[in-house]
Amino acid sequence: MKATARAHPIQGLVKYHGLRDEALRYPYHDSISVATAPSRTVTTVAFEDSLEESRYVVDGEELTGEAATRVDRVLDRVRELSADEALGAHARLESENTFPTNVGLGSSSSGFAAAAMAAVAAADLDLSLPEVSAIARRGSASAARSVTGAFSDLHAGMNDEDCRSERIESPLEEELRVVVGLVPAYKETAWAHGEAAASHMFRARLAHVHEQLADMREALRSGDFEGAFDLAERDTLSLAATTMTGPEGWVYWQPETLAIFEAVRDLRADGVPAYFSTDTGATVYVNTLAEHVDAVEERVAEQGVETMVWEVGGPATVLSDDEALF
Repeated sequence: MKATARAHPIQGLVKYHGLRDEALRYPYHDSISVATAPSRTVTTVAFEDSLEESRYVVDGEELTGEAATRVDRVLDRVRELSADEALGAHARLESENTFPTNVGLGSSSSGFAAAAMAAVAAADLDLSLPEVSAIARRGSASAARSVTGAFSDLHAGMNDEDCRSERIESPLEEELRVVVGLVPAYKETAWAHGEAAASHMFRARLAHVHEQLADMREALRSGDFEGAFDLAERDTLSLAATTMTGPEGWVYWQPETLAIFEAVRDLRADGVPAYFSTDTGATVYVNTLAEHVDAVEERVAEQGVETMVWEVGGPATVLSDDEALF
């Protein structure tokens, strides 16, 4: 019982930090993102009775501790839904990424999305993408949005029927380009969840984020690039303020991060539509339109960082048997 799946990581547009439930990963409010391609994670999952223990390997390194526990939660949920004793108590998982991990590029989103999609296929479950997203959420809430792909909205809730992702159809899917300014400073998103929720500014964020979410949905559906990505830029600053004012005063931006911010503002002053965004980490997404991407990439590269150009990615997908990793 084996299957392989692919998923794209996500860039948060209206982001979340803080969890109502650590194990089931219920966020405090909705969140909206865009999947980024051709960056991707490919994962093979096999349920094998003959295994003496489960083994999970990502980019050649075996997962242990909390990372392995989060994979267990995803696979155990698949076992619960299947009720097929042939799935056994143990599983083998191998995963490979085509982009740098732990630098703020959403590797946990594509990782758990691909794991959930592959596990569901291996168990021969017939589930919709929103249903699979509720399984992936047990590994990472952002993974729910990676399952549905493109522009997606994870609804908050306290059960799998409510807390799942759905796709937002948008005319921007074809024209959006994302220039990545890679600033490889290691981070752990789990730290940010605790820091943000403990900040005195967290309640203030909760008070205004619902208006941001409504405005973002409308901008995406209507194809309003400037409206959507001005909101994403402002949301970056809002969310960072909560982590920077947590108990540890955690600042994850680096000098190169701030240099890219200023370069983007200079581009806008010159009439180029470009907006910066960060998730958890120092790496910067610069959102622009296809006709301006070369000028934007050149300006970002001038800040002394490696660049990549991405576009909108689709939903998680089951791959053919000949693409399996083992």
